[in-house]
Amino acid sequence: MAKVNPKNDKKKRFRPTSRGIAYVALLRAADRVKSYFEILVAPFDITGQQYNVLRILRGAEPEGLPTLTIAERMIERAPGITRMIDRLEAKELVRRESCPEDRRCVYCRITAKGLNLLELLDEPVDETNAVFDGLSKAELKQFTALLEKVQKALESKSGGINRNTGNSEEAN
Repeated sequence: MAKVNPKNDKKKRFRPTSRGIAYVALLRAADRVKSYFEILVAPFDITGQQYNVLRILRGAEPEGLPTLTIAERMIERAPGITRMIDRLEAKELVRRESCPEDRRCVYCRITAKGLNLLELLDEPVDETNAVFDGLSKAELKQFTALLEKVQKALESKSGGINRNTGNSEEAN
């Protein structure tokens, strides 16, 4: 039986770069924030993405928004935006209305029930910002600037693909 050379037997260890460490830290932080938020909204029978749709529509009152505009404004990519709006409509949190100028266009509006739900969630959502209590205003400003810089770098590497619709930015 051949002897195994201990030098060759060792698995090649991953030697992380500072960029790799930062990337993993960002992914872990994003995962924890998302998980925490999902736990926060679960008792209200909505998901984090559904909350985001409601938040977007509250900001668009009283006019409302077309479905694709909502998709473009989402924090996370939402390929199933129509199904998500269907679920929110079934819960009577949003309503759809045909555009009088173009019947192919459908506007979504938040309902009074949806506004009431967001009002209930405003304080708990604001409390989630306590994760930043350990940072000074200058650190928060720097943190935000760094995240925006990373976002811009990713957008330039994505070749102009819209992160929410998957379409080319030029097609939109």
